[in-house]
Amino acid sequence: MTPSDPPALAASAALFLDFDGTLAPIAPRPQDVRVPPWVPAALQALARQLDGALAIVSGRPLAQLDALLAPLRLPAAGAHGAEWRGASGATTRRLDAPPPPLVQAARALVAAHAGLILETKPAGFALHYRARPELEDTCREALFAALSARPEAGAVWQWLDGHCVFELKQRSVSKGLAVRALLAQAPFAGRQPVFVGDDVTDEDGIAAVQAAGGFGVRVGAGASQARYRLADTDAVGAWLMSAASVAALRQDPEKNDA
Repeated sequence: MTPSDPPALAASAALFLDFDGTLAPIAPRPQDVRVPPWVPAALQALARQLDGALAIVSGRPLAQLDALLAPLRLPAAGAHGAEWRGASGATTRRLDAPPPPLVQAARALVAAHAGLILETKPAGFALHYRARPELEDTCREALFAALSARPEAGAVWQWLDGHCVFELKQRSVSKGLAVRALLAQAPFAGRQPVFVGDDVTDEDGIAAVQAAGGFGVRVGAGASQARYRLADTDAVGAWLMSAASVAALRQDPEKNDA
């Protein structure tokens, strides 16, 4: 079955949004991303509509998300759930340092191949090969071999194979676990959860909301368990801005007569 466009966002929803590839188009380098002008205003309006039950769930650290979305400071999960902040502002972190041999393997790849980018994170790191897609197999073989050679590290760490990136993260954290933790707190508790994401790294979050009676939305192509799909970040923007506009009309019925 081909997933269809998602339904209108209900006022009773709890909304979880990935960032790169969902709210903002993916850039050649993580530091080059530009937030579309519609994003802050739409998120602010939706957070108001949902009584605060809106969170960003990303592989980026919380500090980066806050800087990109300033002046907004939303509930959020960063570094694939290694750090997350609820509506109260309290932040939980599980920031273990990655094994040095895995860092060394990634650095060796960067030194040997121009165009690869090593991005350090609060817990783990990401090796980007977007500028050198022909190196995907080379990177995969070297990185997975480095982890396989250390069973004790493999019990704690895992590779995520995303869009032109390999990310090392702790097995004990995930976007899905972060979503479940937020759903146990106000104002997310008791609402219909919705997760929107564009990558395999978002499938844990999609699975979590669908297991809790909500639905997932996959952005772009690729296999997914999500019940619905949107084509790209522009389509995400249209869907979210439509929900924000409806919310504004509900709050100010006189606009319907304009």
